[in-house]
Amino acid sequence: MRGTLTLTSAMLLVVLALVQSPQAPALRTVAVGVLGLALLGLFVALERRAPAPVVRLGILRSGRLVRANLAALLLVGAFVGFQFVMVLYLQELRGWSEVKTGMAMAVLGLDAVLAPTITPLLVARWGNTVVFLSGFVVAAVAYASLLRLGADWSYAALLPSFVLVSIAFALAYGPLTIEATNGVAAHEQGLAGGLLSTSFQFGSALGLAAVAVVLAAVSGPAATIGLDGFRAALLVPVVTALLGVAVSTVTLRRESGLRRD
Repeated sequence: MRGTLTLTSAMLLVVLALVQSPQAPALRTVAVGVLGLALLGLFVALERRAPAPVVRLGILRSGRLVRANLAALLLVGAFVGFQFVMVLYLQELRGWSEVKTGMAMAVLGLDAVLAPTITPLLVARWGNTVVFLSGFVVAAVAYASLLRLGADWSYAALLPSFVLVSIAFALAYGPLTIEATNGVAAHEQGLAGGLLSTSFQFGSALGLAAVAVVLAAVSGPAATIGLDGFRAALLVPVVTALLGVAVSTVTLRRESGLRRD
């Protein structure tokens, strides 16, 4: 119970420090961030001494598991941040209704069709790591294609990027779920799954917080967000996806090295 409470509080404080940074005094932001990191350290100390820890810390010695969780955090963080920016763009700048915006974004659900049909075939042919690495590459291209976002882009201009994002998510999400539990002992599969779920949730919070910070920083005290704010905020998912490419590449190289040995 103490471990769960400490870890949850640590993550909340880290996200809070990020979200409040544009408006709050720097000293308060630093204090909240430091407190969050201190609670994270306390969580580690508690787990080491607990007879029945929430997280057996030894499981984190697996580089494969750690990289899979980091990649999962980056994947969902970029995706959620992108969605938030695009919904604001369509509703606040373009004046679209909630229904029209929802219908426009519905194409992002294409991954629900692709993931169970095409992705397993690609994994069987190319391997798990190559597929989720490809997903991050496609995601980076999709987000980058929106950096020149115009004030009056038609839906036809947005649609290719939306389709690419959906394809990227279909390529990466399932294989990352497999990667996070591969090589984990049967009795710790539940723990590995729990860590992955936590990474997904924490990634969502961080991605949303990061784009909110950029939007607030670029817009300043203005009541409305300008085009420059949306373009700047879209850099967050681009950079996040590129970090995912880097993490996935490390995993691929480690696997290649093991095969050669």
